[in-house]
Amino acid sequence: MTDTAPDIPSGTAAAAPALDPSPAARALRYDREHTRSLRALAYRMLGSRAEAEDIVQEAWLRWAEVDESTVRHAGAFLSRLVTNLCLDRLQSAAVRREQYVGTWLPEPLIDDTGDWSPSPEAQAEFAQDVSVAFLLTLERLSPLERAAFLLHEVFELDFDEIARRLDRSTAACRQLASRARQRVKTDYARHEVQDEERQRLFQAFMGALQSFDVDSLAKVLTDDVVLLADGGGKVSAVRTLAGGALVARTFVGFVKMPTSRDWRIRPARVNGLPGFIVYGATGEPIQTVALRPSTEPGRISAIYVQRNPDKLGHLPRIEPMPASASAPPSVSAAPDDGAV
Repeated sequence: MTDTAPDIPSGTAAAAPALDPSPAARALRYDREHTRSLRALAYRMLGSRAEAEDIVQEAWLRWAEVDESTVRHAGAFLSRLVTNLCLDRLQSAAVRREQYVGTWLPEPLIDDTGDWSPSPEAQAEFAQDVSVAFLLTLERLSPLERAAFLLHEVFELDFDEIARRLDRSTAACRQLASRARQRVKTDYARHEVQDEERQRLFQAFMGALQSFDVDSLAKVLTDDVVLLADGGGKVSAVRTLAGGALVARTFVGFVKMPTSRDWRIRPARVNGLPGFIVYGATGEPIQTVALRPSTEPGRISAIYVQRNPDKLGHLPRIEPMPASASAPPSVSAAPDDGAV
């Protein structure tokens, strides 16, 4: 197991204004100065919003036991602590992933991806990226490769500092990050999409679904589009599908099913991608759908469907459908959501 209690630098901090040592003041500083970046690091390491929040909370509990005056740089100390906590979690997660039923997809972020970036000013190439495709690419890296890559490419730390945090040599960390970056470049191509393009894709996709038009939907999808669905063994989920015609037929087939009559849709940005939340008659979220834009304008190259209820618990509920309501056999809009 990784040492999750990094050594506190010896000596006292350089001369600086005295910090209020009261628990309330320390908690406020932690939340204001560190929580955002620590949460961003943990989510990219783990692919789970809930686990990232747990890690940040655990880091706070450990930090509260430390004499702050003995730490030269609180941010460095805390990010090293969170990195090590994540590495420990990943070691146990590797066992769980081997036993995971079906396709694994990250826990969705809805409309709030900015809150999970290192900082509003972060300019690193991958700093703002929490897309499903990016997180799936990180998932294929070893825990140490992932840590070295994220600390260097997203949080812009030099390799000497990364070496201290990972308890590896500078050369080894440089090699870890280089190998990880090469794999990311091979497996993942970043593609910036404007808001107008996101809206056009969503409207085209939903329009074809609502009209049960398989041909129109297939035209929105690339010929090699991939559909990935995560049910986690808790609910049914289709196996991985590939090909525009097959994916279009499958999606329209789902919408036509009697169990879909009461579906209501709330448009949403899912991990920064155009998408939506599907709600059932009782107002509970059934699944999220994220649409990955292709490099071909106006087309979708991947669809990510999150159905695992364990990963949807943080999503907001909506008002239940009135018992007297008679929903049409199509995707209908959730009330007051500005949905299509």
